[in-house]
Amino acid sequence: MALKALIVDDEQAIVNLVRHHLEKEGLSCIEAFEGETALQLARTERPDLIVLDLMLPGIDGLEICRLLRRDRTLANVAIIMLTAKAEEVDRVVGLEMGADDYLVKPFSPRELVARIKAVLRRGRDAQTGGIRRIGTLEIDEAKHQVRVAAGLIDLTVKEFDLLRALVQANGRVLNREQILEMVWGYANAVEIESRTVDVHIRRLREKLKDESHRIVTVKGVGYRFEEEG
Repeated sequence: MALKALIVDDEQAIVNLVRHHLEKEGLSCIEAFEGETALQLARTERPDLIVLDLMLPGIDGLEICRLLRRDRTLANVAIIMLTAKAEEVDRVVGLEMGADDYLVKPFSPRELVARIKAVLRRGRDAQTGGIRRIGTLEIDEAKHQVRVAAGLIDLTVKEFDLLRALVQANGRVLNREQILEMVWGYANAVEIESRTVDVHIRRLREKLKDESHRIVTVKGVGYRFEEEG
């Protein structure tokens, strides 16, 4: 069965462009041009991916992202924001709301497709793993679930991928560029993209609660995962 993408943008030309390239990659596409319809389709159609504009009539893209991340049944859907808002603060807010990636208009369709493939590939890869337990932390790759002290933690696709990358490094320090390549699938990152890692690390720590101390900042280098203690 083909993966399903929901394309949300108030510009018909953008929707047509994204749809053309995603359908070439074998994805089934549905579309929405304003926020309320986008939310309704997300809840009824259960897409694997949402390509989401920020500036929409009615409910804007940031609010849509926030509402989806609060819905347990949709918390793991991949969300890529596609927007004309290029300021750093806009990107950071988008990531803090739960977006997995952020691409600025005008954009390269090839880059969009590459990032979408990276997001979806990592989601599929996670389904083939087993269960790993560290302290009260339990990572179930097959179910794409994380528990702390037996309580289920809602992680986005990127947060899950980030935690897995840190754990699989087996105590080695990963710098931001390595994390961006392993989790987001692109190298030679600019500074704004390096900031993406810091935002996701902060959100991941908040969600891990009593196990957050295991993500250790190595000043001037990057991050590592501590299994002891």
